Amino acid sequence: MGNLFDVNLIAVTVLGYPLSYIELVGTIFNLWSVWLVARQHILNWPVGIIGVLLFLALFYQIRLYSDTLEQVYYLIASAYGWWLWTREGRRKDQAFVPYLSTARTLGLVLLLTLALSVGLGALMSRIDVLLPGLFPAPAAFPYLDALTTVMSLSAMWLMAQKRLESWVYWIIVDVIGIGLYYAQGVRFISLLYVAFLVMAINGLVSWQRAARRPAVEVAV
Repeated sequence: MGNLFDVNLIAVTVLGYPLSYIELVGTIFNLWSVWLVARQHILNWPVGIIGVLLFLALFYQIRLYSDTLEQVYYLIASAYGWWLWTREGRRKDQAFVPYLSTARTLGLVLLLTLALSVGLGALMSRIDVLLPGLFPAPAAFPYLDALTTVMSLSAMWLMAQKRLESWVYWIIVDVIGIGLYYAQGVRFISLLYVAFLVMAINGLVSWQRAARRPAVEVAV
């Protein structure tokens, strides 16, 4: 039947668009994961890990190298989030609820995100020259891809700690991702990010309702 991880192995053609098995199955698992996390369900982590592994293979094949490295981080962050949510779920004295970070923390995260985006973009613009064995072709949209990657890393870390602002990061990433993936030819993933955008907005509203108070802040 061929390699199921090959982006050229087509499962079905939808309105003229050839949809590969890896893109289809990865999309299903990632949508499922976002649906679960919006409801604060711990199963979002193992489901998300499967989606991460599939997208890692996909992004490498379509030369979105920053996104490829992003999936490696997601594996680590997912394991951390799974452990953290499990630990907090076992506590009987205090519920683990979403909260809003301080303005200082938000500012630091934003500055770090911008700095890392510029640095990663510069690296990825030359990655095919620096490591031609691993990255034989030039990166596509290196700076924009780097921005969404770093923002996703920040959002994943914030989400593992159930910080409300993580959803704002995801909303921005989803808006950019819709255009980026469409331009790169993976239109089904572009459509997936439309669904992600709707679910991220719903997740933000859901987590706000779950917070003890609408404006809870903790000093960190």
